[in-house]
Amino acid sequence: MKKKVVLAFSGGLDTSFCCIHLAQDRGLEVHSVIVNTGGFSDEELQEIEKRAYALGVASHATVDETVNYYNSCIKYLIFGNVLKNATYPLSVSAERVSQATAIANYVKKIGADYVAHGSTGAGNDQVRFDMIFNILIPNVEIITPIRDLKLSREAEIEYLREHGVEYSAEKATYSINKGLWGTSVGGKETLTSHDTLPESAWPTQVSETEARRIELTFEQGELVAIDGEKMEPVRAIQKLQAIAQPFGIGRDIHVGDTIIGIKGRVGFEAAAPIVIIKAHHTLEKHTLTKWQLSWKEQLSSFYGNWLHEGQFHDPIMRNIEAFLTDTQKMVSGKVFVELLPYRFQIIGIESAHDLMSNKFGSYGEMNNAWSGDDVKGFSKIFGNQVMIWHKVNEEG
Repeated sequence: MKKKVVLAFSGGLDTSFCCIHLAQDRGLEVHSVIVNTGGFSDEELQEIEKRAYALGVASHATVDETVNYYNSCIKYLIFGNVLKNATYPLSVSAERVSQATAIANYVKKIGADYVAHGSTGAGNDQVRFDMIFNILIPNVEIITPIRDLKLSREAEIEYLREHGVEYSAEKATYSINKGLWGTSVGGKETLTSHDTLPESAWPTQVSETEARRIELTFEQGELVAIDGEKMEPVRAIQKLQAIAQPFGIGRDIHVGDTIIGIKGRVGFEAAAPIVIIKAHHTLEKHTLTKWQLSWKEQLSSFYGNWLHEGQFHDPIMRNIEAFLTDTQKMVSGKVFVELLPYRFQIIGIESAHDLMSNKFGSYGEMNNAWSGDDVKGFSKIFGNQVMIWHKVNEEG
């Protein structure tokens, strides 16, 4: 009997090559699998399945990971207001971690001897996939034909042609990766340090020009309603994306450090993630204490960086998730947002847990909870140790 290999399959050039190479050159029984994290339509998934069988796979599976992707990952990126380098909502890196985990679980499910992916030796994905497979399925050998054979695009196309598969040599001007938490855009401009993407490169063109106000409702940190219409968080993200992306909101270019130590740039459009994170953070600034916000910021930065580097299964991540979840108990209320072409602004919030409650006085006005004399004494005590340090250590 042939040994089984599970191939992470996208239907693109690299994984098409892998299908035939693994079956015909390596003599393996190929079982392709695609993990949907909210970026594919039903029609696209059907076309990918059709292509897999045309390439000779023994079986093909589609694993819909969208809801689990939200529950296990995106939810905590929202709780933590995670924007890597204060810019990027981790659209692709979070997605890859979820996909690699789902593929490892599928390998276990069908009892495969090998797992394969089409990563090259250049980027982050090879590390994320390899590491997660090594953690979750350590006894399963990893095969990476494109990386190991150091193949050029032209060599792959010629190989497919020799095996009766025609593949267009024309390369798309921009590489697009779409998922629930944003869409990445790569092109010749992002390979430079000075160019930006042209308007035509963005998958969603700007069609909304009139200002629009929306109301976002959060319950314990999760977006659960838009303009009063209740819905599950995944649906809320999708609906907000459909509303806000035609304004051109959430477009940017992220400059970051790859896991293997080189700098890289990638464009992205992520209207819903950016609006949700900024709205959520504003609600938190009204409902959390100073030190809750401070520690959240520090732990969330670590969480985002460690997730980006593929270390999702480190137990420290579960510890941080538990902390983030606990901080969200009072993060409930409405956030009012105005959408405009290429930008948005947070108007304000309403919450039963708003710590700006005027029951205790107003900033800059007389307060009801203390007197001026109380503040005089507090100020002396609060600065006492620093005063002593200066007295002890003053020169002369």
